[in-house]
Amino acid sequence: MPAILRPRALRPGDLVVVTAPSGQLEPGEEPLLARGVAMLERMGFRVRVSPMVDPARTRWWASGTPAEQAGELNALLRDREVRAVVAHTGGQATIGYLDLIDLDAIRADPKPILGYSDISLLHMALHARTGLVGFHADIATHGFGGDWYTLGDEARRSELVDLYTRVLTKAEAPGALPGMGAWETWRPGRAQGPLFGGLLNRLVLLQATPFALPAERFDGAVLFWEEVQRPVSRIWNDLQTLRLSGVLDRIAGMVVGIPTEVAPYEGGGGRAELREVVLDVLGRRDIPVLAQVDFGHTSPNLPLPIGVRADVDADNRTLSLIEPAVAEG
Repeated sequence: MPAILRPRALRPGDLVVVTAPSGQLEPGEEPLLARGVAMLERMGFRVRVSPMVDPARTRWWASGTPAEQAGELNALLRDREVRAVVAHTGGQATIGYLDLIDLDAIRADPKPILGYSDISLLHMALHARTGLVGFHADIATHGFGGDWYTLGDEARRSELVDLYTRVLTKAEAPGALPGMGAWETWRPGRAQGPLFGGLLNRLVLLQATPFALPAERFDGAVLFWEEVQRPVSRIWNDLQTLRLSGVLDRIAGMVVGIPTEVAPYEGGGGRAELREVVLDVLGRRDIPVLAQVDFGHTSPNLPLPIGVRADVDADNRTLSLIEPAVAEG
């Protein structure tokens, strides 16, 4: 079982590379990408955009073949000048090259990898194999370049810039994460444990591979997840899969993000909302459940570092990072 592997803390002026580890850049998204780069520069970093982030680079639903995507990522992992890697978007391609990633390069020079959606599968797989703290955080194009502008005012953007900068550059516990919307208590209580999670359907997909985090690694953990474009019946099935795999019997708490296009069930058996489905699967498990937290496909994402201990207080509706996500270099 690998020990937690914290990336080296970033410094002002460090090089951050925006790349395409999953989906390609779609035609017309160039302005969003430019705004995303500007936001990363506002955090104090130098930014380079990978040649993979190009509308001309496409292979079906991805930015390249699995070998090409792994080659690009491995080159960034091995490059000592590159201090962080940011996904420009999500997609559905990372599972194709998990077995091609240079894990020794990660162990030799751990660096932050940022992204959500399909990238959460990459975070969990790399943590399972190396202990790397990956960052379930915003993507460059539709996150830093999109949601940060369309869903947040300048005060909120400044707050998020400060938060991301502290999480990535300070080897200290970031403390309470600042929510924007109204978080909800779906089940009361309080718990502390390492953060594991991401896009729910990707977590379940990973369970079928040798790169899955073993069930025992979830002992005392805080499981966070979000979902997009799924009916609640599919979510019920995916949560049941985690139950049968032993995950739900081991976790100490659950944090649910903001669902996107998640349709309630309406049929002969009555109506079922997401909250009811979650509590139905949890059954008698007495764990806190905090919901509608600012992460997912609909809002600027709060950074959630994989493997870092968090405090979830569903009674007071707070989520705090109680350990540093990075280490002094």
